[in-house]
Amino acid sequence: MKRAIISDIHGNLEALTQVLQKIRDLGISDIVCLGDIIGYGPNPIECLDLVIDNCSLTILGNHDQAAIFDPESFNPVAIKAIFWTREQLESDRSSAGDRRWDFLGELPRRHDEGKYLFVHGSPRDPTNEYVFPEHVYEKELLAHLMSRFEQYCFQGHTHIPGIFLDSGKFIRPHETDYFFRLGEEKCMINVGSVGQPRDDDARACFVVLDSEENTIEYHRVEYDNGKTRDKILGIPDLDDMLGNRLLGGR
Repeated sequence: MKRAIISDIHGNLEALTQVLQKIRDLGISDIVCLGDIIGYGPNPIECLDLVIDNCSLTILGNHDQAAIFDPESFNPVAIKAIFWTREQLESDRSSAGDRRWDFLGELPRRHDEGKYLFVHGSPRDPTNEYVFPEHVYEKELLAHLMSRFEQYCFQGHTHIPGIFLDSGKFIRPHETDYFFRLGEEKCMINVGSVGQPRDDDARACFVVLDSEENTIEYHRVEYDNGKTRDKILGIPDLDDMLGNRLLGGR
């Protein structure tokens, strides 16, 4: 069975639309979202509706959580963006608006599925902990994280795609369609970001898991990031940086 795994959409409608189209073109109907549907981007309502309608499983991200509660450990740019996002969600008093709040309020922090674990942040702190590529050099930390799940952990949060191996290696997907065969070695798979890539590649990123072949494949998708940037530049409460960095994948 093939499943598409997406993460960190951040209100980027143009990116999400193209990614969903790519997933349909691949003939995949089962989609997992690892959170941060909203925050930073100009279309939180539209992105929420698409995730609700298209994803079979969605995990709570820290920006999703911050829309419901007060944001924790957010920088000033992110705080201003999440308050703006909250205002957009609160402006819809219809049943559709209620559905979005109910959806956010019921999102799980983690989902265990046999040998697979799905989180936003890390297997230790599913919502908030960042695991960066350089953490492979912290052997005790890596060992502790690997001990928190059975075999394979899928995560997002850093917006940096790659595979952490139990042996202390970090593999960066270096091709548009990068295959990796899962083996007996434990690993954490960061699926990258749909709406805010930060690996110097401006294209949206997601992963396809083939549980029968035991492989994952990274996909990169072009989208009109200039359109998204212009929307952000037109919203005073969203810092221009949030739009400009989309062009360079930073």
